[in-house]
Amino acid sequence: MGPVGHTWPVSIGLSAVLLLASSCASDGESVATAPTQAPVTSAPATTAPAPTTPAPTTTTRPPPEGVETFSVSPSHSSERIVYPNVPPVGGVHGFSWETCVFRDRPVPNESAVHSLEHGAIWITYRPDVPADQLDVLARLASSRRDVLVSRWDDGLPAPIVVTSWGRQMKLDSATDPRLLQFAQAFSGQSPEPSAPC
Repeated sequence: MGPVGHTWPVSIGLSAVLLLASSCASDGESVATAPTQAPVTSAPATTAPAPTTPAPTTTTRPPPEGVETFSVSPSHSSERIVYPNVPPVGGVHGFSWETCVFRDRPVPNESAVHSLEHGAIWITYRPDVPADQLDVLARLASSRRDVLVSRWDDGLPAPIVVTSWGRQMKLDSATDPRLLQFAQAFSGQSPEPSAPC
């Protein structure tokens, strides 16, 4: 019974059940059986909505100077996604996620964004970043279980870009102290911070 003696429509209860069933936290088995990514040639691209107003920062560490903040909402898709940001800062993503390690190659945006949803820090770098800078990034990835590092081959707006769910910062060097400050401030600041990476 609803307020004032009215009966709630069945569709409201059914909508609530469907909404709960579609969340990532409750679909652990479907994540394991879902395809890692739909073939680019067989599925049309979905355009992710542009991030909107800045989201509040909820962290005990002060954010470093230069952080851009975006409001993004999570959802899943088996299609290839066209993101409005380079690299993406969150939003619609694939059913599989990337393991948090150093990679000397690009990774699919859809799976990297899923890692961001799980609380990961995603560091992307241009192919011409010097070897000593790559060593710094590799050491950072091996010292933390929440850092994914991958190459970005075309159009990265800075030599190094560090991203968490809804936040991003552009850097000229891997030795910039703000890189570690960003990781410390925003690790786990995401919709599913306890999920694997």
